Amino acid sequence: MTDMNETNLSHALPGQERYVAPLEETPLKDVDSVDESVPASSLWADAWRTLRKNPMFIISAVLIVFIIFVALFPGVMTKQNPNYCTLENSLESASKGHPFGFDLQGCDVYSRVVYGTRTSLSVGVFATVLVVLLGTLIGALSGFFGGWVDGILSRLTDIFLALPILLGAIVVLQMFKTNGSIWKIILVMTLFGWTSVARIARGAVMEAKNLEFNTASTALGSTPWRNLFRHILPNSLAPIIVVGTTSLATYIVLEATLSFLGLGLPTTTVSWGGDISNAQSILRTDPMVLFYPSAALAITVLAFIMMGDAVKDALDPKSRA
Repeated sequence: MTDMNETNLSHALPGQERYVAPLEETPLKDVDSVDESVPASSLWADAWRTLRKNPMFIISAVLIVFIIFVALFPGVMTKQNPNYCTLENSLESASKGHPFGFDLQGCDVYSRVVYGTRTSLSVGVFATVLVVLLGTLIGALSGFFGGWVDGILSRLTDIFLALPILLGAIVVLQMFKTNGSIWKIILVMTLFGWTSVARIARGAVMEAKNLEFNTASTALGSTPWRNLFRHILPNSLAPIIVVGTTSLATYIVLEATLSFLGLGLPTTTVSWGGDISNAQSILRTDPMVLFYPSAALAITVLAFIMMGDAVKDALDPKSRA
């Protein structure tokens, strides 16, 4: 006991007594017992563990995989040509090989629903990719550099944000009505849809650039551009992914709305919106012709919205806590 007290007082100043608690009475023993060979869990690993236990994610993932399969391999689902129409079959009921019957023009409804999946999904995916890329770039530059760069890009974002995406798309498509291309719809959606992603990316980058890893990287001689694209953007992707997932459903609905109004895809292209528009005139007499493409559209949109909600819950630390 005397030796311990002498050790405890060995570093005390003259005239002062210094007490050093034994190791058993401190939390250092617990710290030393931590197994450092186990790697620390990352945000994405925690999110994946959360998603695997979420029934909403499992259901939406199964639906999305099935929808993608139908879009990629429509010939597996039906052998009928969606563009083969004959008035002899006009509004005929369901029969063998034609489970959904025929529409007013004598086209097989089932084959048009199957092939319309590829069109609607392609528009939604490509529009979402371009929107996320453009919005992330503008938001990241605005949030990272600040100053006059942030001022100009933020005001530009506010201008486009004040324009309703549907109204803006209608105006632009009316101006270029002669060009009936799928890329015209995608570019119009990108033109008016990047603002929400830009605002999210700006906030995420502004938060990430003040963290310690950015300061350490700058102290080691890393350039601002390298910090932005190598360190800050990868740590800001979580909210951007959430917005992109839910936006995909929005653009699928927007394409269907524009096609319904006659401003979207050309009439020769098989799409759910076009079929819904063609079926509205016979809604009272043959409502099932309109029901099938509408149901396919609703299920697809619901699947992506459910996926977005599940991803949001998994990547949000507050909801996980």
